[in-house]
Parts: sequence; structure tokens; C-alpha cells
Amino acid sequence: MEKESEIPKKYMVWFFAGGESRDDKFNVFTGTFISFMKSILGNDFDLIKGIYFSMPVMNVIWALNHSQHPVRSSGRKGIPERALGQMIHDTLLPDTRLVMVSSSSGSVIAAQVACYLAMRNNDWLILREPFDIALGSTLISRDSEVFRTLVRFQKKGIIGKILYDELQDEGDNSTGIGGTSRRQAWSNALGIAFPLFSKKYNAPSFLNTNPETGHIHRRRSQTVQKALDFIQVMLVDNKLAGDFYCEKAIRFIARETEKSFKDGSGVILS
Repeated sequence: MEKESEIPKKYMVWFFAGGESRDDKFNVFTGTFISFMKSILGNDFDLIKGIYFSMPVMNVIWALNHSQHPVRSSGRKGIPERALGQMIHDTLLPDTRLVMVSSSSGSVIAAQVACYLAMRNNDWLILREPFDIALGSTLISRDSEVFRTLVRFQKKGIIGKILYDELQDEGDNSTGIGGTSRRQAWSNALGIAFPLFSKKYNAPSFLNTNPETGHIHRRRSQTVQKALDFIQVMLVDNKLAGDFYCEKAIRFIARETEKSFKDGSGVILS
């Protein structure tokens, strides 16, 4: 186990938030997750900014349209290029272990950026370390070409860990709705939004945000518990930022859990 007084390997964790986010406006999960990760990782954690539309529905539309195939760079400053530009810069050490963590529609951007970076780093000219990616509460389907591309680069050693199953909520029927084609994505999206007219999906509707009876994806986005669960899976169970930050995360989770019982909120780790 690494000593707390030293961090042998340099990590940099970037977060791709979901469609309800802005650069400075978040739902409960996102705001809490950012705050908690900053407390644990300090300057080794940051939020990808400048990639969100002003209307949340536009973020979802972009994600549905880009969940299937890797986006080829057109030379314009598109969303993946803007995100990658924040991660790869002149002061970045080539031995830094990059980690992309994401949630909901933000996971589509993260997956696209990961494909783009892996293609550019095929000859190890940008990074000398593999990078990791965590797709939380994701629209990306395992059958999509995007996911298959990530796996191919993982087999080449350019991508390290890919977290998928560990970060999906049981019963969340929005997982993987991006499918393998845009037509399939939109059919699935309409199905979970209007389950009354769907033979594939059951109620509650994805549009139902009630904290008790609403769709599980929307309910979980309103909880601190989801932030703690994500940190447990990413930093503790899978050690995406190494042993040093794993130990910090364990102590942080213990403190927050104890605090929650004292103030009556009753957060319980799953």
C-alpha cells in the first residue's frame, strides 16, 4: 500500500456530468459528486466544462444521436475536441494516468472522447500510460460500435479499465438505450418517456421526476447516496486513482456515512 506522504504515480480524473448540468449548475448527485471528489483528490480532479447546451434537452438529443458510432473529427471545434483540449495540454506529463468518469448523457461524450484519444494515441505519442474510463448510468449499449471500439483499444493496452456494469442501477431501463442505430435510440427514448404506448417499457415514465415514485434514473440523480456509491465503485473497489486515493476515499466515505446518521439523513452504502 502506498504511503500517504507520497504519491508515486500521477493521476488526473476528469468528470463528464449529465445532461442537466451547466458549468456551474448541477443536480444533487452531480454537485455532491464534484464536491466529494474535490475533497478527496484536490487538484487531481476536475470537471469538463464548456460542452453543455443551454437547454438540457439538447444535451440528451446530442447523446442519443452519438451513442452508436465513434465520431470522426472534422477539424472543427466539436464537443469531443473541446473536451479533449481540456485534458491534453502542454503542462500534462506524458506519464500521467488519465481517468474519465461520467454519468448519464455525459457518458456518451466521455466514450466519444475516449475513442478519439485512443485513436490519436495509437503510437503512444501523447500518453505513455493507458487511460481508464467509467461509464455511469449510461445510454451507451454494449452492442454499439462505440463500446466495441473502446474494447478493441483496451485489448491493445491503450485503454486500461472500462467500468460499465458496476455503475448501472438495477431496474434503470434507460441503460443502453442508445442502441446500435439512431432509429433504435429514438425508439427506445420515446418508449421510456411514454411507456403507456410502449410494448417494451413499463412505468414510471422517464419524465417522472418524483423523488419517491419517479423513474429510478431521475430519483437517483436527486440523492447524495449515488455520489457515495460512485466513489465507492471507482476509487475503492476499482482503485481508478491508485492506492493513495483509495485510502482517502475509504476514510471520506466512513466520515460522510457517520455524519449522515448523526444529522438524520440516513445515507447507507449499498
